[in-house]
Amino acid sequence: MFFEDYDDKITRGLLSGNRFSVVYRLYGDERTVRSRAEDICAEQTVEFPVRFLPEGAIPDAVLGRIESLEKEDDGRWLARISFADEIAAGEFTQFLNVVFGNISIKQGIQALKIYPGRGILKLFPGPRFGIPGIRETVKAEARPLLFTALKPMGLSAANMAVLASQFVRGGVDIIKDDHGLSDQVFAPFEERVRRCADAVREENVKSGRSAIYVPNITAPADKLAERAFRAKELGAGALLIIPGLTGFDAMRSLAASGIDLPIFSHPAFAGTYAINPQGIAPELIFGLLPRLAGADAAIFPNYGGRFPLTRDDCLGIARACREDFGAYEPVFPSPAGGMELGSIGGMIQSYGRDFLALVGGGLFNSGADLVDNCRRFLETLGQ
Repeated sequence: MFFEDYDDKITRGLLSGNRFSVVYRLYGDERTVRSRAEDICAEQTVEFPVRFLPEGAIPDAVLGRIESLEKEDDGRWLARISFADEIAAGEFTQFLNVVFGNISIKQGIQALKIYPGRGILKLFPGPRFGIPGIRETVKAEARPLLFTALKPMGLSAANMAVLASQFVRGGVDIIKDDHGLSDQVFAPFEERVRRCADAVREENVKSGRSAIYVPNITAPADKLAERAFRAKELGAGALLIIPGLTGFDAMRSLAASGIDLPIFSHPAFAGTYAINPQGIAPELIFGLLPRLAGADAAIFPNYGGRFPLTRDDCLGIARACREDFGAYEPVFPSPAGGMELGSIGGMIQSYGRDFLALVGGGLFNSGADLVDNCRRFLETLGQ
């Protein structure tokens, strides 16, 4: 009645039959949950009353499909819903829109896992370096890597360069800008990156180390690429970006741009998605999505520190960073927040050897000699 001129053969002929799926955690009784699952199928695809769809490929293939619905406990259910690859349109932005678009505005729904399938993985090449590439860069084959941040905000660029030198002297593998450093007057981007990159390079020559400096290149959309390539020219060994601010596709675009530097993902601004019984599960927002978007290392709040993630949450993030995804390189999980010298043993037990131990204030809390403090952390990690 409404679509008399609709030619089903055209739509059907454009569909490959390949599908990706998302597991959602839903809350409520069985009737409520099934209704929510059916709503997801329509809301994330046709966004149209299902009863009025023309017969054929649209309801059969374009509409989301409930593959399974299983009860967990305490009123929680797992719904696995599949979507035609073509709905993602070959775009990372649209892929995310299908995974958690309009339904992000609704209650009782949490995106828990994504099974991209080979078709989607071919569209988004993912990390260019991963764990093997970063290990090769810093010349550390087996142990966890020691990672720190330049802080506090308010130091001059010259003061930060002095700190960077001490970190390298103490054996720190990776030194990044604190995520709040941008282009502030007391440490402008250009001067800070130049001074810190020079300091790390000079100290590497003196000590025989291979530490890298990772500036924060998060910026307004019209400045992001310029900042990234300028950081490389100034000697950056990798780049830090906050996809919660720039968008995940900006990180994907940067990874695909030929910049040829590892990319580190920072969790700022994305926490509201994850620190809730709904939204996007921590392993997705802090683990798998950065990896799909091209990050080579994913920073996230560690359990037991000043943030509310649980040990299971963090192990899920680490698993999403390192589990097998075909040709995708595994990437470094980087737990952070409130880490002290006494925490290292437990972290190795939790995460194994393939993680970045991001230690900030803990390097200052362990004694009056910063270089010696770094060395003791490194020894604990298995120098």
